[in-house]
Amino acid sequence: MWPDRRITDLFKTEFPIVLAPMAGIMDAELVIAAAQGGALGSLPCAMLTAEKAREQVNVIRQRVSAPLNMNFFCHKPLYSDPARDAGWKQRLVLYYKELGLDPAAPINAANRAPFDAAMCEVVEELKPEIVSFHFGLPDRALLKRVKAAGCKVMAAATIVKEAVWLQENGADVIIAQGAEAGGHRGMFLTENISEQPGTFALVPQVVDAVKVPVVAAGGIADGRGIAAAFALGAAGVQIGTAYLRCPESRVSGPARAALAQGLDDSTVITNVMTGRPARGIANRVMREVGPISPDAPVFPHAAAALAPLKAAAEKLGKIDFSNVWAGQAVRLGREMPAAELTRALAGEALARMAKLAG
Repeated sequence: MWPDRRITDLFKTEFPIVLAPMAGIMDAELVIAAAQGGALGSLPCAMLTAEKAREQVNVIRQRVSAPLNMNFFCHKPLYSDPARDAGWKQRLVLYYKELGLDPAAPINAANRAPFDAAMCEVVEELKPEIVSFHFGLPDRALLKRVKAAGCKVMAAATIVKEAVWLQENGADVIIAQGAEAGGHRGMFLTENISEQPGTFALVPQVVDAVKVPVVAAGGIADGRGIAAAFALGAAGVQIGTAYLRCPESRVSGPARAALAQGLDDSTVITNVMTGRPARGIANRVMREVGPISPDAPVFPHAAAALAPLKAAAEKLGKIDFSNVWAGQAVRLGREMPAAELTRALAGEALARMAKLAG
């Protein structure tokens, strides 16, 4: 029924839909629900310890017998700069005072770690069917071990050059991440966000440049978007924002309200939340300090000083300092169980494609 079955055949899923891994706002529950609906469930592991990742995978395996994608970051770790961190804290000091917080109080370090030997051991032990990477690929030795464990490798590209590099270095599937996509840009061979193409421009050019299957990501939140991705040559889609309002997500109450009110112009690309460009719902700190600020410490250290502000503001029902990552199709999100949403998305897409073909 699907015009291209390479993704469903490779991943052994009912539908060519990948639940986007969204670190910090989802866990095993959303993975399980999306998988029950026929999608490939993705567990974001960049903010988990090896033990927590193992625990989450065990929960998933106990509840559903479906293929699983474990997702990791591959950024080059950069050490925190005390002087820059102090300057960043000073930049935020008025917000601390406004919320009655002590700017001198110690704060926890940001916890987004790149894929390493410890996580590779977890992959070798658990043998997820798919392992996906953001910000490139791990070093050759680790990648070789992942493949030796029998895992298919998927990775994100924001420009054609990155897609070609990923294929040449071992990726089995390319995620073409358009500028519309929520969350962190998967860029690793470029730092220029202003030059990154949108999904409609990127996908067909990536399809033309590589031989492996391409998964379209960015601005896809309903059957129309899925059908469009296939028309552009994609073999599957990755969807995240559309799932954020599902009951199984871990989105906070204030963030859930903001998502429900989201419009086509509600999101911006910003670096103030983590130190690395990412798209999310525009909030107070993005508007007043950014959205792009040279003062923000390098990824992921900018997030540390914002954490106390985020917690305090959300207690007041505000997302002034919350990184509510979402794509430009946020308005198309729906409040329904993830399994039901997955089946609805697939059904809408197939109906749309049948109508166009007929």
